[in-house]
Amino acid sequence: MTAYPKISEAEIRRRIASDADSPEITDEQMKTARSFREAFPGLAASIDSTRRGRPKLDSPKEVVSLRVDPQTIAKFKAAGGAKWRARMSLALDKAQVSTNVSAEVSRKSGKRG
Repeated sequence: MTAYPKISEAEIRRRIASDADSPEITDEQMKTARSFREAFPGLAASIDSTRRGRPKLDSPKEVVSLRVDPQTIAKFKAAGGAKWRARMSLALDKAQVSTNVSAEVSRKSGKRG
């Protein structure tokens, strides 16, 4: 973080007054001030109509919370670091999902269900 020198209020006002390119606004100017949209409605409308940012996806991915064994995460990370989430997503896509998973999950976790 940059440390700025401590200067007095009087010095700040002196510097403002000496800057011809950026004079301090007067009370009269403040009374007649308009917002950007009021002052430049055409330009504001053209900015609003311009699409900014990343394009919307037809089927965006969903954020989920999933409890996974640390060993499983370690295996995916060990296979290539940064793209481990993408590889896990691909593995889940390829997995054969049984319609009766609850019995298998209960058996694996040692719970009866």
